[in-house]
Amino acid sequence: MLASSIKNCSKSFEDIMINISKEIFKKALLAGIFSAFTIGVLTVLTYKSSLGLFIAGSFGSSMVLLFGFPESPFAQPKNVFFGHLVTALVGVVFVTFVPLPMFINIALAVGAGIFLMILLNIVHPPAGGNPIMVIIGSVSYDYLLSPIIFGCIIIISLAILINKFLLKKNYPLK
Repeated sequence: MLASSIKNCSKSFEDIMINISKEIFKKALLAGIFSAFTIGVLTVLTYKSSLGLFIAGSFGSSMVLLFGFPESPFAQPKNVFFGHLVTALVGVVFVTFVPLPMFINIALAVGAGIFLMILLNIVHPPAGGNPIMVIIGSVSYDYLLSPIIFGCIIIISLAILINKFLLKKNYPLK
């Protein structure tokens, strides 16, 4: 029984490895390289300059869409910018005005942020995590400017430059 399970498991692994095409490998490699570059720019600005805070944890998952799937509606500049801004704002509003325990505020703020992204047609799934970071960090409205607004401007600008001009992709779509 165990030998059969191990054999089936190794066969599945072989199937996965064999099915990686050159196209998928290239897409993954380029997405990884340009994601690392973009996050690197934000990190250098944050930690090697006195310009302020430019990086938010949710920007890491934004890279998946911006460089792996730039054709997705969720990766478009409007969605990236306003998705991050609205959900971070929701987090700040909960930190500032809702006197409930943190575990309740986090849950309600994530739900409210997702509700607003869908309602306003600015869905960017990585932004759904912003209220969690904002509430745990007890940040103020300053967080909206830096890192959210400034960071979004940088990641969107780099995504346009890299996707449109370097990789010759149709980005942004509109």
